[in-house]
Amino acid sequence: MRRRTKTSTIAGTVVLALSAALLAPLPTSAQSSGDGISNFLNNMLAPKPGSNAPQPATGTTGPLPWSGEDGASGHPLMTAAAIREAAANFSNCVAGMWPDAARRSISQESFQRFTAGLQPDLRIMDLMDSQPEFTKAIWEYLDILVNDNRMAKGREILAKYKAEFDAVEKAYGVDRYIIASIWGIESNYSTLIGDRSVLNSTATLACVGRRQKYFKDEFLVALEILHRGDLRPEQLRGSWAGAFGPTQFMPTAFKRYAVDADGDGRRDVVDNPYDLIASTANNLKKDGWQSGATWGYEVVIPRGFDFMQADRRKAMTLSQWDRLGVKRANGRPYPKPAEKAYLLAPAGAQGPGFLMLQNFRVIMRYNPAEAYALAIGHFADRLRGGPPFVQPWPRQERVLSRTERLELQQLLAQRGLYKGMPDGQFGGQTREALRAFQVSAGLPADGFATAEVLERLRGR
Repeated sequence: MRRRTKTSTIAGTVVLALSAALLAPLPTSAQSSGDGISNFLNNMLAPKPGSNAPQPATGTTGPLPWSGEDGASGHPLMTAAAIREAAANFSNCVAGMWPDAARRSISQESFQRFTAGLQPDLRIMDLMDSQPEFTKAIWEYLDILVNDNRMAKGREILAKYKAEFDAVEKAYGVDRYIIASIWGIESNYSTLIGDRSVLNSTATLACVGRRQKYFKDEFLVALEILHRGDLRPEQLRGSWAGAFGPTQFMPTAFKRYAVDADGDGRRDVVDNPYDLIASTANNLKKDGWQSGATWGYEVVIPRGFDFMQADRRKAMTLSQWDRLGVKRANGRPYPKPAEKAYLLAPAGAQGPGFLMLQNFRVIMRYNPAEAYALAIGHFADRLRGGPPFVQPWPRQERVLSRTERLELQQLLAQRGLYKGMPDGQFGGQTREALRAFQVSAGLPADGFATAEVLERLRGR
């Protein structure tokens, strides 16, 4: 999902899709607010019935009501009382944004027409603060996203819109397979875009909850889009946090990156494939995409390797990695040894490693989760005709539940290794603390949270 802002992202349903070892400190997002990896994942990785996590709305039962409970974040604006108070003032809040809308050259007629009938969707408060009990391991995540059916559909899309991809690749220098991969993973090729009114969702979030300042801008830009006529209200439908279209633009990202590729006077990233492909390419290009370069390489990490080197802040040239014994999994040499990369070990010492180049960082600006970026890069390679990953994943490992992750953080804190507030979500601080414990226990310091490591921390 497009998640680009300069603000911190919402955890939301992201944790449904990511292995705990890949949960970065839930960063700034490229185009969307971070309300989940994609609408596809929101459906595919929904909590099982009976779980404590809020259940997503479905097309058959209609949207579920707000739980009426305090948000799990503990933020004062996410208490049930604060939510009710803000909801009661919703109409005044929306009306109070008219002066800001006028400063953006939105006419009063457009403002009144597009805001008429808006109602707060408080179910969004549950989705914003959901903390699902279980996560998916990185290999399960990749299994779901990179599969034969999606690859077949992706190849159909590449053939059907070959002329558009040709023109866009020439104009922007962005790999068509990456664009097709984003399209497929974000919306399963336009079949899972989301059905909430973007205007209603962003208005709700602009007036209720803990991210009002950020979403006020998204709401006002959504009004700009409608006033300008790029999209119609029925097209502006998407996720609970406002991401819309097959490659999931947030309104502010649309304003920044959308282009009118076919010259019809509208930037239609919903129903016009040419505009969609070109706008997605423009986003990646402006984020620093390097034309003709790949995103990274699967590598074999040698035994006894110092996993403290597996850190995105510690980039080295490919030739330096090669001298450390980090070789390509297919046995081939690195084509451009002077390129800089960082080492990612998403399943610790037991799984494959990856050297990530500049274009991987660009994908992460689109969505700041390493698991997402890895899926995009790998899916693009498969669409290009490349093979599956060479090395196996440690599928025997059980992903820790949220309760277990919380306990692990608490045990690390008791040892003086973890200084943060235990919350069951693993970011860089947790991984650093876990590595310190692994060093003291004589284990590979890979920062990968396993049941065995938890048992060691328990002293059993």
